[in-house]
Amino acid sequence: MAEKLFSKADRAIITDAIRNAEMETSGEIQVHIENSCKGDVLDRAAEVFEKLKMHKTAQRNAVLFYLAVVDHKFAILGDAGINKVVPENYWENIKEEMLVHFKTSAFTEGLRKRHRNVRKAASTTFPLRQRRRHQRTP
Repeated sequence: MAEKLFSKADRAIITDAIRNAEMETSGEIQVHIENSCKGDVLDRAAEVFEKLKMHKTAQRNAVLFYLAVVDHKFAILGDAGINKVVPENYWENIKEEMLVHFKTSAFTEGLRKRHRNVRKAASTTFPLRQRRRHQRTP
């Protein structure tokens, strides 16, 4: 199901959005798509975040966009470093903006535009010159 939701062109658009966002910030952004999510979506997103070792970035500034397409669930999870600098309800507001696109099946556009928002928030506090993307803390 997840493969049918995003065409090859859609995946390229999302990949480019992530790449562009990561070119301006030391933050790490990942999208994880599964068919289903049994249980609480934030708990599952946290499991994926840990499995991907996103909590091991040097500045704790990673962001995960988690989608369970069959169950119509999604979550945005930011690590401690980025959560300290974004305004209260920041992730919830982005989630609401994404939901507007998702309700019209504009999944790619919803993800692409939100990556731009994350890039703007992260590039001020975590500029690229500080980037240590592949250097994880032990």
